Amino acid sequence: MKVLYYDCLCGISGDMNLGALLDLGVDEDYLRRELSKLNLDAEYELQVKKDNKKGISGTRVDVVLKNVPHVHDHHHHHEAHNGMEEESDSGHTHHAHRNLKDIENIIINSSLSDMAKKLSLAIFMKVAEAEGKVHGKPLYEVHFHEVGAVDSIVDIVGAAVCLDYLKVDKVMASSVQLGGGFVKCAHGIIPIPAPATVEILKNIPVKSGKVPFETTTPTGAAILAANVGTFTDHMDFSVEKIGYGIGHRDLEIPNVLRIYIGYQERADKREEQYILETNIDDMNPELYGYIEEKLFEQGALDVFKTAISMKKGRAATKLSVLVDEKQEKNVLDIIFRETTSIGVRKYKVEKIMLQRDFVKISTQYGNVTVKNAYYQGEKVKYKPEYEDCKRIAKEKNIPIARVYKEVYKMIEANDYDK
Repeated sequence: MKVLYYDCLCGISGDMNLGALLDLGVDEDYLRRELSKLNLDAEYELQVKKDNKKGISGTRVDVVLKNVPHVHDHHHHHEAHNGMEEESDSGHTHHAHRNLKDIENIIINSSLSDMAKKLSLAIFMKVAEAEGKVHGKPLYEVHFHEVGAVDSIVDIVGAAVCLDYLKVDKVMASSVQLGGGFVKCAHGIIPIPAPATVEILKNIPVKSGKVPFETTTPTGAAILAANVGTFTDHMDFSVEKIGYGIGHRDLEIPNVLRIYIGYQERADKREEQYILETNIDDMNPELYGYIEEKLFEQGALDVFKTAISMKKGRAATKLSVLVDEKQEKNVLDIIFRETTSIGVRKYKVEKIMLQRDFVKISTQYGNVTVKNAYYQGEKVKYKPEYEDCKRIAKEKNIPIARVYKEVYKMIEANDYDK
């Protein structure tokens, strides 16, 4: 399994992320060609060069805006302006602040790959939701620099392009260093980490105070929140490549973002997940089917019910839901809004899964997807996908057992299990 691991020893910003991904081996010409599909070339210049911090060499990226007196520095928080354009010391107006709908139109109407579009929009949505909440504005009514400025567009879409280019199976990250102190912005003095950064990093492990400056920006936080599946300081893979993204500020510690590409050689796949469970004794049982569907729609990995006996001999149902960190809030919303539960237990579990793949089997009734499972490189089990078998049984008006029997016959005849 190909793994990308963010080592956020000095936080993360959009430009440091681009620098580290290029240093890791993403083709610079490819990145420039993909970014040109946004049709924003007249507004910025992408500068890439080798640099060094505390004896560590890496790649530094600057997004220089054209025709504006602006210094690109992602170690200062870009505060929301709610539609107002900021004026520089020279009296010139800074670049226009595009809102979320403007950004979506630019990305959707471009010729970027579908995956690059999907990742870009997911990252922008993380920033948009946070900025909207912090400033008390509806999502599509907030004009904010951090999302709308051209440098942020380049940083975010560039991140999506690079991750799509690397084609990794899993993205992981360490706990995130936030820095500390205070910073001056359009609204006065605010604490570090900035409110939007904290909002984006909810339910993600963080550290603070290593240096009295901002080390993680909203853009950097959103890149992690939208792409990282597992946050852990325990590295469990063989390292193949290392890339360093060089920051702009000189600090007591190396101002770099380190990214690893490696491989996990395991017979099984392990992930940290959570069980959310609640005991329910006062709900109409007919509702469970509907609630299960809603839970799966919101990202639940598994849902199951256990018959239990509660105090005073009351019969009840224990509802258990398996989730990852990213979908926990959405699942909790369903439990509290759709069931009679007024409290939930949560505990961490390690999920151990066999490696698997999917193949299409051609039968006399049509194609059926089969899931294969592997242990130590050997295929140990396989199973037709229920939904395909059900669909065929309905279309052909035949017993579903006959469809299963036909699939197993074709598997054995074609030696799919060898």
